[in-house]
Amino acid sequence: MNAQLPLELNIGTSNQERPAADAPHASAPPRPATGVRRVLYVCAGVVCVGLAYLGAILPGLPTTPWVLLASYFFSRSSPRLERWLRRSPLFGRLLRDWHEHGGIRRPVKVFAVCLVVTVVSLSLAFRDLPVAVKCVIAGLALIGICTILFIVPTVKATRRP
Repeated sequence: MNAQLPLELNIGTSNQERPAADAPHASAPPRPATGVRRVLYVCAGVVCVGLAYLGAILPGLPTTPWVLLASYFFSRSSPRLERWLRRSPLFGRLLRDWHEHGGIRRPVKVFAVCLVVTVVSLSLAFRDLPVAVKCVIAGLALIGICTILFIVPTVKATRRP
């Protein structure tokens, strides 16, 4: 009745299994979908790229969420389209900053905030809207500005030697 069971504790992982502290969070890319799911992902990615281009032109439509969604869909459906998007002169740097550093650069934030303030101010000043609608527009703009400033991480500028 007093049989002793061997007690073996393996806490943590060995040095061979543990990733290096300075290694980036590189995980294996997702395996591309096949069949109908692949077609749906490609179509969704193309629609998101179209909305991102519209967002780059139209001041009221955001660009960054559509680019990130397009990257998500392309990474799961077409590595070729994902490479094309990452090499895009308009969106490539934004995607690289997001994927490598998890944020956006300060000049992009400044431009976004200035654009939101300018467009909303002009809309409120030159449109004959009810006061309640103006308050809603101003409140949504304030939420957007706070999101850009306080929630989205800022990528620190690195100096090149």
